[in-house]
Amino acid sequence: MRFLWPELLWLLLLLPLMVAAYVGMLRRKKKAAVRYASLRLVRQALGPRPAWRRHVPPLLFLLAMAAALLAAARPSAEVTLPSSHATLILAIDVSRSMRATDVAPSRIEAAQAAAKEFIAELPKYVRVGIVTFAGTAVLAQPPTEDRDLARAAIDHFELQFATATGSGLLVALAALRPDAGIDLEPVLFGGEPASEAAKARLKPVPPGSYASGAIIMLTDGRRTTGPDPLDVAQLAADLGVKVHTVGFGAAPSAEDSGTQGWSFFARYDEQTLKAIARFTGGDYFHASSAEDLRKVYQSLNTQLELEHKERELSGLFAAAAAALLAAAGLLSLLWFRTRL
Repeated sequence: MRFLWPELLWLLLLLPLMVAAYVGMLRRKKKAAVRYASLRLVRQALGPRPAWRRHVPPLLFLLAMAAALLAAARPSAEVTLPSSHATLILAIDVSRSMRATDVAPSRIEAAQAAAKEFIAELPKYVRVGIVTFAGTAVLAQPPTEDRDLARAAIDHFELQFATATGSGLLVALAALRPDAGIDLEPVLFGGEPASEAAKARLKPVPPGSYASGAIIMLTDGRRTTGPDPLDVAQLAADLGVKVHTVGFGAAPSAEDSGTQGWSFFARYDEQTLKAIARFTGGDYFHASSAEDLRKVYQSLNTQLELEHKERELSGLFAAAAAALLAAAGLLSLLWFRTRL
């Protein structure tokens, strides 16, 4: 727990003074009672009530003051709450290198199976969109709650040449934040910087602060065409969107002779993927097998279902203070027919 206004905690020093004042008052009453000719009169006036009762209302009042002073200092704590994510965009690499078999039966088949399993385990209210990217990027399935449509989009992946990680991220961002006014065409086909993609740019917000969605990007390669993914990541950060990145593949570097005279390297750019996650407040994962990829998705599912957020607790302390004051007043009236 931390306090937004910790300087007000000095007011807690008033509590020992209140205790000292109460003890002094009791001593004065005791001295006054000695003046009676007979203490029997005092006992008869007090009745058969237990002596400890008279200390309960003042104790409750003291606790109420402590709670009120803590509330004034604005306490806050990190609490775990159900995720407010409503939309997830899966951006999946469909470049030719995904046919590599270092991950059985192949990278693309393992990625498809893990993605479908991940989608099946998501809460029903979460919408899922699918983006594929190779030489360019395509929104294969707009965000939907229909799991069958999402799975069908995954089943119809077609591998292509080149790897445009920046394009994939930008299309995913546009699908997640249509309110940002991102114009894709000048960036994807005209070479315009991604920083100029949002014509109706919203005011920049803290990275990761957008609570209604996130992007998960999986790739086994490095950018060979399209916009700079770090430039797009900065745009995502300005819009508060978290991007979780997954580097996929067992071999850090593998050459594929390809087809039709093409050859390419299947090496993911770990440094860039880590930077994208860092810029946007997301997480980076490396999966070198189908089982690793399933564990990554399970971890992400847990993170998306439960979020850790800072919550101010002043209201709880204020409510406790009010309840304690009410209890002190009620007991005082019931037991002593008087006010505090």
